[in-house]
Amino acid sequence: MAIHHITAIAGDPGRNLRFYARTLGLRLVKLTVNYDDPATYHFYFGDELGRPGTILTFFPWPDGSPGRLGTGLVAAVGFAIPPGSLGFWIERLLAQGVRYQGPTRRFEEPVLAFADPDGLALELIATERAGEIPGWADGPVPSEHAIRALHGATVWEDGDSGAADLLTGQLGFRRAAEDGNFLRLHGGDERGAVLDLRRAPGFWRGAGGVGIVHHIAFRAADSADQVARRTALEQAGYDVTPVLDRTYFRSVYFREPGGVLFEVATDGPGFTVDESVAELGTSLKLPARYEPIRERVAGALPPLLLPPALQRAPADPWP
Repeated sequence: MAIHHITAIAGDPGRNLRFYARTLGLRLVKLTVNYDDPATYHFYFGDELGRPGTILTFFPWPDGSPGRLGTGLVAAVGFAIPPGSLGFWIERLLAQGVRYQGPTRRFEEPVLAFADPDGLALELIATERAGEIPGWADGPVPSEHAIRALHGATVWEDGDSGAADLLTGQLGFRRAAEDGNFLRLHGGDERGAVLDLRRAPGFWRGAGGVGIVHHIAFRAADSADQVARRTALEQAGYDVTPVLDRTYFRSVYFREPGGVLFEVATDGPGFTVDESVAELGTSLKLPARYEPIRERVAGALPPLLLPPALQRAPADPWP
C-alpha cells in the first residue's frame, strides 16, 4: 500500500497551473471538473502518464477563503528528487522568487521546505529511491533533476489519534522509524511510499480552505483489492462510502480517527482512457453525465489560459 494521490484546495486556477506545470515542472495529465461540483475545475498533475504515487490534484476556488493549518490535516506534501538535484532546486526556487527553508534533515534525508502561491506546504526530499524512477524527458525541468514522484505526506495529529493503528492495520503500512515527534510509516512502493505522523498534542485544530489538503488517497491494486479493504474498514467500524466511479479510478472515502479524509482508489484504468499520452491535459474532459450540458458546464468555469503543449515549451512567454 502507498499513496495514490493527494488533493488540495487552490485559489486562482491560472496561478496554480503556472506554478505546478512551469515552476515545479509537473505534467498536467488531466483537465476536468470536480464531479460533485462541476463549476469547479479539477487539475491533475503528475509524471508523464500520471502514474499512481505521482499525482497531486487541485480544486481551484478563486473566491475561497484561506484555510488554517493545524491538527487533523495533511500538513505537508513531499516530492521525491534525486540526491544530486538539491542544488539545482535551490537555484531554481531562488530564480523563481520562491522562498524556502533548509535544507534540514529528517530520517537522514535532506528536506527543502517551501510553499506554493496559496500557502500549501511543500517539501522536496532528496532520496536514493528517486534515482530508480525516470524523470519526464519532455518537461520544463531537465529530466535528470525533475521531480520523480510523491515522496509522501505529513499528517499532524493531536497526540496519538489512532491513525497509526489504522494505517498499519487495514491500509498495510509498517512502522519504519521515529525521530522526535515524527513517526514514519512506510508502504511497499517506491512512489508515494512514506507517511509521516507528526504528533502535536494541544496544537490548534486545522480548518479546510485555500492552501489546505482536502484528502489523501491510498492505492488499491484493482476493484477486488478495493472491495476487500472497504469490507475490512466497515468491519472495523469506519463509515465508508459506496464505490464511486471517477472515470480514471474508482474511489471509496472515510475519515480516519483524527479527522483526515482518506480515500482508497484503484490504480486503473488510468488517464489514457479518454486521451492519448501525447494529448494528456490539453483539453477539458467531462464525465459522461455532464457531456450533454458541456457548453453550460464550460461556461460556468473561470477563464483559463491553456496553450497547447504548455509543458513542452519552457522558454515560451506565458502570462
